[in-house]
Formats: sequence, C-alpha cells, structure tokens
Amino acid sequence: MKYRPSRRTRRLAISTAVVLALAGANGPWLYRFSTERYHEYTINKPEYKAANGHWDFLDVPSEHRINTIHAALLHTGKVLLVAGSGNNQKNFDAKSFRSVLWDPKTEVFKDIPTPEDMFCAGHTQLPDGKLLIAGGTKRYEKLQGDVTKAGGLMIVHNEDPDKPITLPAGTRFTGKKNGKTFVSKDPILVEKAKKVFDEETGAFLRNDPGLGRIYVEAQKTGKKYETGTEDNYRVAGLSGSDTRNVYGIAQKLALDKKDFQGIREAFEFDPVAEKYIPVDPMKEARWYPTLTTLEDGKVLALSGLDEIGQIVPGKDEIYDPKTKEWEYTGIERRFPTYPAVFLLDDGKLFYSGSNAGYGPADVGRDPGVWDLATNTFKKIPGLSDPDQMETSATVRLPPAQDQRFMVIGGGGVGESEKSSEKSRLVDLTEKKPRFTDGASLSEGTRYPSASLLPDDSLLVTGGSSDYRGRSGSDVLQARLYDAKTDTYKRVADPAVGRNYHSGSVLLPDGRVMIFGSDSLFSDKANTRPGVFEQRIEIYTPPYLYRDFRPELTAGPEKIERGSTGLFTTQHASKITSAKLMRPSAVTHVTDTDQRTIALEMEKSKDGITVTVPDNRALVPSGWYMLFVTDDRGTPSEGMWVEVPE
Repeated sequence: MKYRPSRRTRRLAISTAVVLALAGANGPWLYRFSTERYHEYTINKPEYKAANGHWDFLDVPSEHRINTIHAALLHTGKVLLVAGSGNNQKNFDAKSFRSVLWDPKTEVFKDIPTPEDMFCAGHTQLPDGKLLIAGGTKRYEKLQGDVTKAGGLMIVHNEDPDKPITLPAGTRFTGKKNGKTFVSKDPILVEKAKKVFDEETGAFLRNDPGLGRIYVEAQKTGKKYETGTEDNYRVAGLSGSDTRNVYGIAQKLALDKKDFQGIREAFEFDPVAEKYIPVDPMKEARWYPTLTTLEDGKVLALSGLDEIGQIVPGKDEIYDPKTKEWEYTGIERRFPTYPAVFLLDDGKLFYSGSNAGYGPADVGRDPGVWDLATNTFKKIPGLSDPDQMETSATVRLPPAQDQRFMVIGGGGVGESEKSSEKSRLVDLTEKKPRFTDGASLSEGTRYPSASLLPDDSLLVTGGSSDYRGRSGSDVLQARLYDAKTDTYKRVADPAVGRNYHSGSVLLPDGRVMIFGSDSLFSDKANTRPGVFEQRIEIYTPPYLYRDFRPELTAGPEKIERGSTGLFTTQHASKITSAKLMRPSAVTHVTDTDQRTIALEMEKSKDGITVTVPDNRALVPSGWYMLFVTDDRGTPSEGMWVEVPE
C-alpha cells in the first residue's frame, strides 16, 4: 500500500514551506525558526525514523524528577533510578536521599525510601535477581579555600602483639615535635602487632605493628594549625603499656582540598518487595567502587575512596549472597576508581583500563587479565591514547563467547582538556592479545554511553569533548556500531547533551533509556554554574519502525545451564537467531554486567528450542532477557528467563 502522509504531517510540510519562503525577507531569527521547524518535520518522517530511529522525552512527573546517577533494569521489567543526594550538598546535609522506580509498561513512577546516601555507590545484579548496592557518600569534598581546619590522614600504630585496641571518635593526637593537637572524626580498631620469626632458625625477630588509618582535624581553625612535615603523635586517654605501644604518625596535615569520603554500608534491592534490605557492611568504606560478579555468583568489590578520602589501598573484598557477608580476598591490587573489570569465560578478570578518575596517574592503569586465584596480572599492550582512559566506556561485544572488547573514547587524568576519539579493540581468545584501533568517533569524547542492542549493534551516544561538558562541549550525536564490519553509522541526534553522571539502559521492549548529565557550567563562556539534567530521553532504534517483529508467546521461566527450553511462536520460520542479554546496572558510563550470549537454536513448526551454554563464567546465574531476531535483524520483545544457581 502506498504511504500517505498524515493530515498533521501535510500541515507541517505546508507551513514549513511558507515559513521558508518568508525567511529571506525577515531576517536571521525567522531563518532559525524555519530551520528548526524543517528539522522537526524531517526527523518525524516515517522513512527517516526507519533509517535513523527517534528520540522522545520521558514524561516524568515533577515529584519524581531526581538527579539520576545510577540506573539498573530489574527482572520485573522496572528500572531503578538512584540519586542518593544527587551530587547536591544541600540534599546531603538535609539527609534527603532519593530513589525512584519506573515501570516502562505502565509509565508509573514510585518513590523508594532510600536509607543511606548511595550517591556514587557500586552495584551489580545478583543470582537471585536482587540488586547489590554497596558504598556511597560519607562526606562531600571540600575545595581549597573552603577548608577551615587543617586535617588529613593519621596512621595509628599498635605494637602490642597480644591485643588490638579501639580508639573512640574524638581521640586527640598531639605531635611530639610540633605540639599541635588533632582530633579523630570516627572510631578506629587497630589490630594487634604481628610477631615475625626467622624462617630458618625460628628465632623471634620483631613485632610488625598493627596499622589503622583515620581522618583527623585540628582542634581550631586557621592556617597556623597546619603542619609541614612528618611527626609522631601521642594518643590521649591511654594508660599502662598502651601509652608506649600505641601512637600516630602523620605527614603534612593542611588546609588543602579534601576529597569525598566513602561509606561501608551495603544493601540488596528486592525487585518484588520494592525496597532496600540492609546486609553486612563492607570491610572497607568505598566511594566510586566497582562491583563485579564472579563465576560462583559472589561479588568482588574493587577500589573507591575510603572513609578518609583516599584510594582504598588494594584490600579487595568479596560478598557472598548466601551468607550476606563480606570477606577480604587477602589480595591488595590497586586500581583507579570505578575500574571497568569484567568476568571472562575461564573465570579470570579483564581490566580494560577504563575508569572514572580518582587515583594516582601511574598506579593500576595498565589494562590486562587478572587471575584472582593466583593474583597474577598479565598486561595487554597496544592501547592507543593510554593516558586518556578516564571517563571512557568499555563494552563486551556480541556474542560474549568471542571475548572481544571495545574501549570507547575517554579523557586525560583529572580535569584535563584532553579527549580521545579512538575505539580500541582487543580479542582475548588470541594467544597474545593486543589492542588495535577500530573505527573512530568524529571527535574526542569523554563519558560516551554505550548500550548493546538485541540486533547485535551497539548504540553509542552522548559524551563531551572536554571535562564535564566544559565550554559547551557536549557531543549531541548518536551512532550505531556494527562489530562485524567495525563501522559507525550516524543516526538520529539526541536533544540533550550528556556528560558526567550519565548512562544508558536497554529496556525489554528494545528501546534505550539515557539519563543524567552534570555539567560544570551551563554556558560556553564557563561563567554560569551547571544544573543537573533531570530529563530522561528514550531512543527508539530503526528496527522498531519496521512493519513486522517476531513474537514469543510462551516458554519456561527457568532454564539450567547446559539445558534446553522450548518457546512457542507463530514466527518460527522467520526467526534466525536467539540470545540472552543480561540486564544493565550502570553508573558513570561503567556497566560490567552488560553481555549478549548467543544461543544454539532449533526450529519447529510452532516454536524454537534454545540451548543455554553450560559455562558458569560465560552465563553467570541470574535473570536474562531472551530475544529472538528475524532475517532482517528485527528483535522480539525480551522475555525474562532465569538461569538458576
């Protein structure tokens, strides 16, 4: 049937033509107006949508608009949006912490009571379908000039081999040389000293003191209470042998910038009960941590800023969803914050080099494969723009079985103006894997959002060419990446710029939600402070503008690894592929949960039978969306399937 434009489309075309005719005689303002009208007409044409897709704003009621910094798709089909304090000091001081649950099917929004400031926490999907969220904010950063009391890190030593010691909050430390007194902000447990013996003779050699780290501040305000050099500090309130065995050592305690501080608290979000459930707190406080699911379903917590605002010194720990408890790994491996660490098919871990910022420029930034069992790390060479990995995105390309990864964009360390247009590819099935450059973006891009789509393409959108969108540098472009041909295709442009604190999530119906953005400034001249972007956009890919999409009508809700499942459909003859897609849990364009697993498939007259691979590391336990695609690459809606323990 020949396409006939709607009455609205015809009216818009006529009015646009009239306005264009008048534009030449009525100046630049009318030209801009006419150009915008013509653009609106163009992007709403059916043939344009079929080729490029379309962006729409999500209609979020004002009472549910939050500074979304984290988002996760739950197996109920709903999306959990988390702001915590939303990078807003006033919210933090008022203990106003926000989470909102959105149902894409009913368009219903619901406020979720949020017990702690989960701003800049880590999260990942658990085997039973709950979402683990750990860490967050204990204190906002203080910029130089805003700090009124000198402070910093105090290392507390305990040389007593027989007992640990606990020092309460408010403990006073007085320098032996400088005579200045500093006060602890929190309680601290310092382990007992460790006795060291000669391995050959068994003779006692020494006691290695137990160490504790605590943040201290001067008792009074002012520059004269700063210290310039290392000093030993006496601890007030001790008696007996403790006065000799317990002491503090601190370097410079000053009025310089103080970074954010993290918390230990952890929660599971229950998608059915729709509430946060407290679990055992982490051993280490963490702000900007990564949580990565391991082969056995346990979760590894990495990096983050601790309770005194310093990078956690290694001290990785693992959460057991069965016992709800954390334990140290015994391994100390340092990474920058939000390191992009992925589970591989053999149970090892891949660190791509992507990260979100904090940490020394020369520590833990080399990409490589990490064997957690032996704590060996094999570096992978060839990474282009290696000094611009901050704020880059990393994606495991489909299918997951191929173990090919792409690192997209990124920028220089800290507030650098540098940004990279590179897309770096690596195949980890090779004997000696090495990064090579793939197709490039049109310009350097920090904070690119990247979502795997069920047709095996990759949506790359948003970002900015400078730090936090500085100087009006947001990249208002979207592209579809084809891993088979290593090509980007420009598609419909989003309406809103997205940089820091943004991300994207694939929805079960095949659309993509993109959220957030936290620009440093709101103008190109960098004179007006930025405002957090609360608007949410939905991208409808080209495949949803076709006249047919396959449909699954019924099937099992649970399939064991190595087992098969029969799904009924009236479109079996048209279906060419099937896959499981793990739901996203994304923040700071970091999403280590994302993966697409190709399934073996057999067709019959009334259905398809799929086989789930039996590799636990390839298919971690949990909930997945099952998508099928036809010979044009058009996907069905995702059907939720559980892969049990």
